[in-house]
Amino acid sequence: MTGRQPDPAAPTTRSPGSWMPPEFWDFQARYDRACFEYSRIHLGGNAVAARRLVDRTFLYLATIWTRLETMENPGAYAWALFKQRVHGELADQGRSPATTETLAFERAIRAASAPLLDAFRSAFHAEHGTEIAELEEGLGLFRQMTRLSERQFDVLVLRDLLEFDTRHTALIMGIREATVRSTRRTAKNRLAVAMGYQVDGTPDGTPDDDKE
Repeated sequence: MTGRQPDPAAPTTRSPGSWMPPEFWDFQARYDRACFEYSRIHLGGNAVAARRLVDRTFLYLATIWTRLETMENPGAYAWALFKQRVHGELADQGRSPATTETLAFERAIRAASAPLLDAFRSAFHAEHGTEIAELEEGLGLFRQMTRLSERQFDVLVLRDLLEFDTRHTALIMGIREATVRSTRRTAKNRLAVAMGYQVDGTPDGTPDDDKE
């Protein structure tokens, strides 16, 4: 007999029971997809392991919910805790967060940097009248992505890969929307400089910087 297989992307954290207040489930709903996709990227696309890690994290957060609610920035605490657990899982596997040895992580880097690479292609073609495809490996854009600061990389993954808008990215990371915008702009400019290009910045909150 064949049955419907459970979707590993679906949250299964309701085991704490109905005693948890609605605010907790709202909190989980806000973070679940970001945490699941982020962990799946780092764990090499293993959806089952990613779901298990996310659910265990939320089970722990459920046990400290009353204390979490009193924190000045519960979102920042939850995001930092989750990333610490991802890093711990990677350490158990003998890997580091900044590794490109898994296909899923490479795809994440490529997806997050694709908009910038498109801009590079256009600028190169306009200046030199030729395509840049054969030079992409020499550019080392994907290698530079792994050299960004942790916050810069997280913002690019959440905004450009997972396509969360600025407001939700700020809520997930526990930072201000203006910080998301400036961090994203700094990260892209840093990549551009590393590749030998100059990218004009845009003011905070402009349509080019947000997708809301």
